[in-house]
Amino acid sequence: MGSPSIHLVTRRVHLFVRSSHDLCTTGNCTNCSHLYLLRQHWWEGWYLGSAHVPTVSNASEMEEQDDNQPTTGSPDTSVLEPTKPNLFPQRLWRATRRLLPVNIWQEVKDLCVIAGPVFLSQIMVYMVNIVSSIFCGHLGKIELDSVTLAVAVINVTGVSIGSGLSSACDTLISQTFGGKNLKRVGTILQRGVLIVLLFCFPCWAIFMNTEQVLLLCRQNPDVARLTQMYVMIFMPALPAVFLYQLQTRYLQNQGIIWPQVITGASVNIINAAVNAIFLYGLNLGVVGSAWANMISQFAMCLLLFLYIRFKKLYVETWSGWSWDCLQEWGSFIRLAIPSMLMMCIEWWSFEIGGFLAGLVSVTELGGQAIMLELATTAYIIPLGFSVAASVRVGNALGAGDPEKAKASCNVAIFCTVFFSVITSIFLVVLKDEVAYIFTPDREIVALVSRLMLIFGPFHLCDAMACTCGGVLRGTGKQKTGAIMNAIGYYLVGFPIGISLMFAAKLGVMGLWLGMLICVFLQASFFLTFSLRLNWSKVCEEAQVRAGVKPKKEEAEPDVSQLEISCNGFAMVPDGITQSSSNQCAITSAEVAGAAVLPDAAEEIQGDELLIQEDSANVLVNVVGEVLPVKQLILRRGLALGSAIISLLIGVVIKILTANGNG
Repeated sequence: MGSPSIHLVTRRVHLFVRSSHDLCTTGNCTNCSHLYLLRQHWWEGWYLGSAHVPTVSNASEMEEQDDNQPTTGSPDTSVLEPTKPNLFPQRLWRATRRLLPVNIWQEVKDLCVIAGPVFLSQIMVYMVNIVSSIFCGHLGKIELDSVTLAVAVINVTGVSIGSGLSSACDTLISQTFGGKNLKRVGTILQRGVLIVLLFCFPCWAIFMNTEQVLLLCRQNPDVARLTQMYVMIFMPALPAVFLYQLQTRYLQNQGIIWPQVITGASVNIINAAVNAIFLYGLNLGVVGSAWANMISQFAMCLLLFLYIRFKKLYVETWSGWSWDCLQEWGSFIRLAIPSMLMMCIEWWSFEIGGFLAGLVSVTELGGQAIMLELATTAYIIPLGFSVAASVRVGNALGAGDPEKAKASCNVAIFCTVFFSVITSIFLVVLKDEVAYIFTPDREIVALVSRLMLIFGPFHLCDAMACTCGGVLRGTGKQKTGAIMNAIGYYLVGFPIGISLMFAAKLGVMGLWLGMLICVFLQASFFLTFSLRLNWSKVCEEAQVRAGVKPKKEEAEPDVSQLEISCNGFAMVPDGITQSSSNQCAITSAEVAGAAVLPDAAEEIQGDELLIQEDSANVLVNVVGEVLPVKQLILRRGLALGSAIISLLIGVVIKILTANGNG
């Protein structure tokens, strides 16, 4: 007899299982579980290509066999196994299902609630430079090159430093806020303000010597001079840039994102108006563009501060300036420096790539510039999920929920893969047209079209590494990320890319092949590390960092101070032993000779556990060693002195090189 159609068999299996379950009158029906496995194995076997699938005709026989088996233990499901087990698609599907939480759609929604506004806020920040470049389009070639180079110098030696240092708050504030130690959040913000402002001094020292550095790189003297002028005008705005970065971390790690979007949109309007006045109205050229950029950065910082102030977003987490902000600088720096390196290593690599492309030809430089713009734009999408993953994971760990943190990590990675695949396919399909947005030059368009074939898989790997980097920040594992970035970019990607670029004469194509190898290794390592994290251990570390739990003491108990009373006979042993009859009670040496009843001992132990639990839940504002006032003044004074000395060194170099050029 021929087999029935797929739809008929499916319907009969469902009806058979449902009718069998209707006869069940208990809350724990073994037959129902068995029949559910029948339906599940039938579906997976048919859908994934199994050679043998149980049919409805032998379902009743299997049920009778199950009834004749002993009820102890789990039911035997060997009859349900397909004849071709361990098919790769089946194993992949089951492994994927194990990684995803039950409430996956709720987690996707929670991630998108954060990632969406972050995406918009990053676009607002990115548009400030885009608008400035558009207004500078009518300037001469030297002026336009100077503005472009000045913005690159500011980003590499200024903005990237502040943004990286502020990323320490992605760990500290997210975990502390998740642990509900709200006043400590304000203290962390104060500490961050002082530290990032000190880093302005060495950045200013570099800004002052921009022209000398560019001349050493054999840049056009006129371009170097105008770039120096732009950077010097922008210098006072650097603290505003750093403080804006801190404010965004302060808000987003509490799940507050929309203020950045609103203030960013307002700043773009201000930026366009100021550029129009200075460049078209007053014809100030490069100077006008620099002044417009400086004003826009101050406006961005000030508007966000006023929004926080008047909307009272600070009330729950700010209790005023405290001397505690001078404590724990070491723990902040230990997170801030690796965070900065994680960001700057990748950022600097692309800027260096643009410089190397200029050594090949103008066409190669144009193609690299367009690819960099496309990569930056496409990067904003995974950046949103990276921030969302950092916030969700950090909040969950601070709250003591490692399973929720793990679920947020897995769902964020899957969302990133989904959107990055769509983006990659879209750009590869439009590879022959997308370059016309930037230039009509056919040689550059043809080069970009070839590079887009590499950019597709590059973006997928880069997006996964970006989101996994957010997980590392949320868990406080920035040091691992910084080491891997350094190895991937400077020991693997760049050497291969430069070799292919110059030795193999592949030009920019060779550089991007090297970067593709780099991000593939980077994404593989980050993904493996994130999925194999010991979430319970990371959760303990997070709660200690958040000031919710004290550090575990490793000291051994003093056995000499303990006395064991066992069956009425007192003795002081060489080591602590435990009676097999559980009739021994450990008491203090102060009650030697006294009779301690088992009930009293249990009550004492219960009270001690209650006291320990209460003390463990006490929120603290300073974690770790508290420095005395004299030592605190000495150390913070040395930090301030070092920052000032770095600026003075920059001034001296500027004066000496100026006299040498003169």
